[in-house]
Amino acid sequence: MLINTFIHIPGIGPVTEKKIWQANVLTWKDYNCFSYLNLSDAKIEEIKGFAKKSNQNLENNHPGFFESRLPSNQHFRLFPEFRHSCAYLDIETTGLETSSQITTIALYNGKDIKYFVQGKNLGAFLDEIKNYKILITYNGRSFDIPFIEEYFNVKLPHAQIDLRYILQHLGFKGGLKKCEKALGMDREDLDGVDGYFAILLWNEYQLNNNDKALETLLAYNIEDVINLETLMIKSYNLNIQNTPFFNTHTIEEPPKPKNPFKADLKTIQRLKHKYY
Repeated sequence: MLINTFIHIPGIGPVTEKKIWQANVLTWKDYNCFSYLNLSDAKIEEIKGFAKKSNQNLENNHPGFFESRLPSNQHFRLFPEFRHSCAYLDIETTGLETSSQITTIALYNGKDIKYFVQGKNLGAFLDEIKNYKILITYNGRSFDIPFIEEYFNVKLPHAQIDLRYILQHLGFKGGLKKCEKALGMDREDLDGVDGYFAILLWNEYQLNNNDKALETLLAYNIEDVINLETLMIKSYNLNIQNTPFFNTHTIEEPPKPKNPFKADLKTIQRLKHKYY
């Protein structure tokens, strides 16, 4: 979809982009087709120049060029061309305050699931994240990424696809779990576990050395990133429904990977009985 995108070019909005597609100019890679557009020669030359620059950044694997020029709710367009450089990311913390700490980080790259735990291997996250160009999150632009940067005292240079804005543009509002349910996704044993409960699980692990609580927390955290892939693909397909590319660009949802951790129902029930 990215090579079919024109709204990142200065002076071109959604209406003009549709007119370009209707003129059968379907990709900025075909520079010769621009002469068919009902635009001034100067504007056509401007589009050609920006198209060449776009091609260079795509070939050099620089998603930030496009991310900075597209609205947040249009960042889904980055996904197919840069899918090989994407990581789905989610963190759990001890709270929302600036003094809070990161307890676990889950990362999924479409093939491998990785997780990082405070007191075990949390620092290894900084080496792992260098392998990716785009971070895909839900509300990560406002929470996860700033929290990570503050906690580790680093600046993450990655482009971002925040599904909160993309799903909101499609009419799906609320938290991650609400959007999942609206799109027919079921968390099964983890249904009802949320960010606050994740704090209770970490406290249970820390105070009582309950490994089942940590395993449940990791199952929850990893479920988030696994589901982000499904949400990314669902939202991408929904967004291209009314474009000329729906029949050719639709992405098939892959089988859901197996979560390496399982929620402990006894621990969940006991904590719910104690705190709710």
